[in-house]
Amino acid sequence: MFSFFVSFVSCALLTLLVIKLAKRNGAALDNDYGGVQKFHSHAVARIGGVPIYLATVITGAVSVMRQPSLGPWLAPLLGCACIAMAGGIVEDYTGKVSPARRLLLTMLAALLAYYLLGAKLVRIDLPWGVLSLQLDWIVVPLTVLAVAGIANAVNIIDGFNGLASVVSICMLMSLAYVALQVDDMFVLVTALMVAGATAGFLIWNYPVGLIFLGDGGAYFIGFMLGELALLLVMRNPEVSTWYAALLLIYPAFETIFSAYRRMFVRGKSPALPDGIHLHSLIFRRIVQWTVGPREARALMKRNARTSPYLWLFSLMAVIPATVFWKNTSVLIFFSLLFIISYLWLYARIVRFKSPRWLFLHKKDGK
Repeated sequence: MFSFFVSFVSCALLTLLVIKLAKRNGAALDNDYGGVQKFHSHAVARIGGVPIYLATVITGAVSVMRQPSLGPWLAPLLGCACIAMAGGIVEDYTGKVSPARRLLLTMLAALLAYYLLGAKLVRIDLPWGVLSLQLDWIVVPLTVLAVAGIANAVNIIDGFNGLASVVSICMLMSLAYVALQVDDMFVLVTALMVAGATAGFLIWNYPVGLIFLGDGGAYFIGFMLGELALLLVMRNPEVSTWYAALLLIYPAFETIFSAYRRMFVRGKSPALPDGIHLHSLIFRRIVQWTVGPREARALMKRNARTSPYLWLFSLMAVIPATVFWKNTSVLIFFSLLFIISYLWLYARIVRFKSPRWLFLHKKDGK
């Protein structure tokens, strides 16, 4: 846990510094209050990815000094991650980088990791055996799309303070646990570093929201999640590929379902943002009803009462993935169960038939 602690402290201090500098200079502040996915009511720095990345680099340097064998793996991974987050950071500062260009940068980063680290999807585990993927024209696009897709998926679920951060921390700690079981020190240390940095950022992001993760932060964390999950599974055949699938299924399925909804239900571009993600619906149709519209838009209540719904929901995937990390059949079962649960819950909420147990007690006159 040394890596987690160093990363946590480094990021907590760096994030505080970034908050103060951003307010003083008026740079990279999110003051768009009218967007379909916006729920804040004052200008907030949206460059949380900067201190998270810097804290990871600092902790990485310390870790390499303690364990030099990590260097040949960690340096190229962080270099690729820098490319993945570059478009997001520029977008956070300027607001002028299209989703397509950001996605292309994450794909380029995944392609570089493919060649520099050998991070490639070469097998798919099945209950009755293993499906080997040998042809480069299949392996390369599958690998690139999978990693870039996860990076984009974390950005998609980054809708409320603490939502993407806590979900990502849970996933990273699961990766660290499984890496410990198979004695993969590189994945173990790196997952703890990113988790620690994200936790250091979180103390300033939740519940008050003094800083946002931003596109850069979401792309960095998502890219690291995708690469670490891929490396863990491919370097250790005893870990089922369905472990990675179930672990990452919440952000991944949210993205796939959103693209389907926009293209085939609403007839719009899949890149066009909308305000009917699962987390947005929970805010509008559960949290607002519970505490009232005026109170729901108050900074503390808005995020403190919305994100935990999704934290608990994501654990429906993270916990069984962590427990049954080498049992392909069980992992497939829980993957299907999660998808069914997601679709059922979404359909109930969107039709104004939300389950009663989702509602907290509504206070009268407040």
